[in-house]
Amino acid sequence: MTAPGRRSSTFTRLLRHGFTDASAAERLLDGEELTPVRGDPVLLDALGATADPDLALIGLVRLVEAQPGTTARRELLDTLIAAKPLRDRLLGVLGASEALADHLARHPGDWRTLVTYEPRDLHPGVEEFERCLAAAHDPVSLRVAYRRCLLTLAARDVCGTIDVAETAAELADLATATLRSALAIAEAAAPEDAALCRLAVIAMGKCGGHELNYVSDVDVIFVGEPAEGAGDADETKVVRAATRLASHLMRICSETTVEGSIWPVDANLRPEGRNGPLVRTLSSHLAYYQRWAKTWEFQALLKARPVAGDLSLGQEYVDALQPLVWQVAERDNFVADVQQMRRRVVENIPVGEVDRQLKLGPGGLRDVEFAVQLLQLVHGRADASLRSGTTLDALEALAAGGYVGRVDAAHLDDAYRFLRSMEHRIQLHRLRRTHLVPQDDADLRRLGRSLGLRTDPVAGLLREWRQHAAVVRRLHEKLFYRPLLDAVAQLAPGEARLSPEAARERLVALGYADPAAALRHLEALASGVTRKAAIQRTLLPVLLGWFAESADPDAGLLNFRKVSDALGNTPWYLRLLRDEGAAAENLARVLSAGRLAPDLLMRAPEAVALLGDGDGGGLAPRGRAQLEAEVLAAVGRADGAGPAVTAARGVRRRELFRTAAADIIASYGTESRPVEADRGALVDRVGAAVSDLTAATLAGTLRAVVRDGWGAELPTRFAIIGMGRFGGHELGYGSDADVLFVHEPRDGVDERTAGDAANRVVAEMRRLLQIPSADPPLLIDADLRPEGKSGPMVRTLKSYAAYYRRWSLTWESHALLRAEWVAGDEELGRRFTELIDPLRYPAGGPGEDAVREIRRLKARMESERMPRGADPKLHVKLGPGGLSDVEWTVQLAQLRHGHEVAGLRTTRTRAALAAACGAGLVTEEQAEILDEAWVLATRVRNAVMLVRGRAGDTFPSESRELAAVGRYLGYGDGRVGDMLDAYRRGGRRARGVVDELFYGG
Repeated sequence: MTAPGRRSSTFTRLLRHGFTDASAAERLLDGEELTPVRGDPVLLDALGATADPDLALIGLVRLVEAQPGTTARRELLDTLIAAKPLRDRLLGVLGASEALADHLARHPGDWRTLVTYEPRDLHPGVEEFERCLAAAHDPVSLRVAYRRCLLTLAARDVCGTIDVAETAAELADLATATLRSALAIAEAAAPEDAALCRLAVIAMGKCGGHELNYVSDVDVIFVGEPAEGAGDADETKVVRAATRLASHLMRICSETTVEGSIWPVDANLRPEGRNGPLVRTLSSHLAYYQRWAKTWEFQALLKARPVAGDLSLGQEYVDALQPLVWQVAERDNFVADVQQMRRRVVENIPVGEVDRQLKLGPGGLRDVEFAVQLLQLVHGRADASLRSGTTLDALEALAAGGYVGRVDAAHLDDAYRFLRSMEHRIQLHRLRRTHLVPQDDADLRRLGRSLGLRTDPVAGLLREWRQHAAVVRRLHEKLFYRPLLDAVAQLAPGEARLSPEAARERLVALGYADPAAALRHLEALASGVTRKAAIQRTLLPVLLGWFAESADPDAGLLNFRKVSDALGNTPWYLRLLRDEGAAAENLARVLSAGRLAPDLLMRAPEAVALLGDGDGGGLAPRGRAQLEAEVLAAVGRADGAGPAVTAARGVRRRELFRTAAADIIASYGTESRPVEADRGALVDRVGAAVSDLTAATLAGTLRAVVRDGWGAELPTRFAIIGMGRFGGHELGYGSDADVLFVHEPRDGVDERTAGDAANRVVAEMRRLLQIPSADPPLLIDADLRPEGKSGPMVRTLKSYAAYYRRWSLTWESHALLRAEWVAGDEELGRRFTELIDPLRYPAGGPGEDAVREIRRLKARMESERMPRGADPKLHVKLGPGGLSDVEWTVQLAQLRHGHEVAGLRTTRTRAALAAACGAGLVTEEQAEILDEAWVLATRVRNAVMLVRGRAGDTFPSESRELAAVGRYLGYGDGRVGDMLDAYRRGGRRARGVVDELFYGG
């Protein structure tokens, strides 16, 4: 490795061109694949202009490697250097889309589709896309052809040849051509059905509105009629034939093949939704909409457009239903119904996603779309110019007609285009359906650069996003006004229905900050004459009281409504809450205690069943062996490493909820379960449960990676060593997993082969676990390895031995005190811990120079890592009496006396502290003070994650969050000041002990 002060000129240029891993880029540029263009400044400039130069370079190398021979490679590179349009297009795509880079690696000749740059290539229509798909006669070839078309479309997008509205329109045209090709394949497979019926495919949603995303469900409705020449064919037979064709079309587009999938075709907007027939005749459709359709169904028909099959029949369908669409505003409560639909969308967003939702959240795309559609439906009855299915076209028409101010319309147009551009680029990266803004800095950097923000892409992106979202939300509230609803709530069985004013007073008295919203939730839960509503009316009076005992009653009620909406039709759900007293109270405590547990529950609402075990057994933590067995079984059933890790994450999500719910209930208490007095035991239980779950998840991920890459057995033994809080069985809800990776070649396997396999395992594990997900992240951190970030990610046992024998530093002996095998080859893990025991438990203890070095390292860490502006006395990790103080004190005792005192040879902080006390190294009073401080700091950290849904080492500044942390710690009823005073007081006492034991004061 080149010394920091002697970097090559290429390295410096790479950094200047936007590469983040200049060392890796330099190696790739110097590699054999790019020999013909080595040093060409044109290539480097073009790479630097992409959204992610590192990603673009990797994709280019993969594409070159995939070429079938030297001649093909040379042709690609020569054309790339000579033709700027190709260079911009190809590298632009490679720097923005990992998924399309994968496609090119699988189909290395497809780069030639990007060579042409003619006027007709700028804006292809449905017919041109149809020609590109014409050769596809089966689902696999259709997927390949579709991706090839998508490649050309994305190239124009990332190069700025087309804007976001044109991109969305072309995506809709490509979807139209794909539906037509899929229907042709289906008809060829069943010519007798095709001869019997006329089938029209009506696009709905974004496809119908000519504003499709890169990855989206394509919403459709099917209409069937007898074919000309079918005579007096029985209608039932005709509909069955059309249904078979429609079903086959959906499978062709939706099913996953070796080439992946295209997109799901979703027909749930049809009459009666998924419970209704897939295909209806035109008269059946018309009869349904005339008699039964709800307001939202007419709102959806705004975007209806015939796209495939019998287009004349499709147009008949649209013509027949359009008059009904423009009469819907005359319905009673029409405006209120539309407003309620929008609120329901927001309310059903998982709490942890609200701030990242581009589409559904406040200030998101739906705010624009719902506002535009409401105004269209109200004013479009008399003004046909407003009847466009495309949001931006309709917004322009509303401004032209004076229904929206021109400045407001311009601001909404700008914001909508920016948000859609963000959405497109997020989806383009891996071609996955998501509307969440990523959290990883690398993803944000690529996203910002793709939108033209080059100076400070992350900060610039977040700033612009927030500004546009604020504009959208303000204008949405202005246009999509909400009149006061005449909501009422029945607060007890048989009790008279309260007026809105009386109900509001009752809720205010109970501490609800937004009684109007609470009234809406109560009305939605308890209105009607169904059995479900009757049970809710029995439960709600008690639940309202339990919610009111929390720091945020409003959140508790909102979360209860979300769970009820998700499970309300499940027979066991309300019976569980009604008949098992503990379940309802447990649920109330969990739903009102913060963000993490409700967020986990919203993604797996069936986990409510865990709360119903009368003796609390459902919340008891499961052991490591049981967890690992379930995870490995789930991995074994999955088809591929990706789905396997998704399955393991599903187990992790449920078990995190089990642990969090048990923690909350033990901390808050219920009538049947008093508050748990032994807080240390509670902390130990949480730490062990989360650590065991993390170990099981890693074991499952390892099994999936090995199975996919090597089958039954890896050519090298492989073990994962837990470090830090992971090795100490002390992980919190938001902790990273600190690890080391060790391997040992199997008999007959050379070290290079073994090393390559081990490195591939580590890389794939990290990749799979870092795939964006709505679940709490599981981040693998291997920075405690030899040589830190500069060292190899995985070593052989022999390499570790050589390094520790010759180069090991004091901090590494210190860090190894927490090392423990957690996954992989257990025997290899045991040999690793035997290898490091002399380092972490040295005979005679560390020398005075080493002790001084440890003290210096601790002081430096506290000085450098304390966040600016934080109150040091309230920082649970680095502040007085915090986790660092206690742990470093205990660990110094382990280094000094672990060789002689067997009880000190443990990775667990509290166990080592107890052993030190038992050996007379600390007094009972000192041990008690340190233990109490460590337990309290750990509980604060857990509380912050439970309350806020994200990790933190300081008390929250927001009053409700701070109050919720206080209740978790036993300081309810406005005693936040007492909590903070108690924490500072405990910190001062613990720091006094640390000064004496650690610093020798």
